[in-house]
Amino acid sequence: MPMNRPAFRFSFALLGAIALAGIVARAPAQVKSNPELGTTTAGRYPFTAADVHFITGMISHHAQALVMARWAPTHDAGSSVRVLCERIINAQTDEIALMSRWLTVRNQPVPEAKPGPIKMVMNGVEMDMLMPGMLSDDQMMQLDAAKGIEFDRRFLRFMIQHHQGAMTMVNDLFATEGAGQDEAIFKFASDVYADQGTEIDRMQKMLILLLGK
Repeated sequence: MPMNRPAFRFSFALLGAIALAGIVARAPAQVKSNPELGTTTAGRYPFTAADVHFITGMISHHAQALVMARWAPTHDAGSSVRVLCERIINAQTDEIALMSRWLTVRNQPVPEAKPGPIKMVMNGVEMDMLMPGMLSDDQMMQLDAAKGIEFDRRFLRFMIQHHQGAMTMVNDLFATEGAGQDEAIFKFASDVYADQGTEIDRMQKMLILLLGK
């Protein structure tokens, strides 16, 4: 289960302090860090397989959110849901580009930005894995079949689930020993947790209003 937000923020602060102390201790005085995804910085902590898994999975995760959000105009979504969808499209399109650059700079495979399971190897066996919170095929069909206010309700319920899954992915990343030390990964994962937590709060309030109609 994801840890509660106060505890998570504390862990971010602790991890940040550890990471900063390590950077100061290791990096030459003239080297400046750059926390942007897609850039390379001398003296940064090395990335790990868990970091690559997180970024690869988040690209697929974001890709499904884009499919969902782009249905708003064609499924007669209400104005407030359409505005939310436009924000999701703008933010997550940019983030997919940033994540793709992060992988490219580090000579890692860049997956196609499409929803669905990703390949991962466990105990020497390759398997398909759907990221936490992602909608099943049945849920996607339910959403696609809805129109108007029913679309709005289903969209909000499913996107809350989707965002909670992204927050679980961040929790899992920071719970993995050695992961999240790369400065760009740390900043990006922290932003995802904070931004999607804020959007969950907003969507829960929107859903309460819609359920009253």
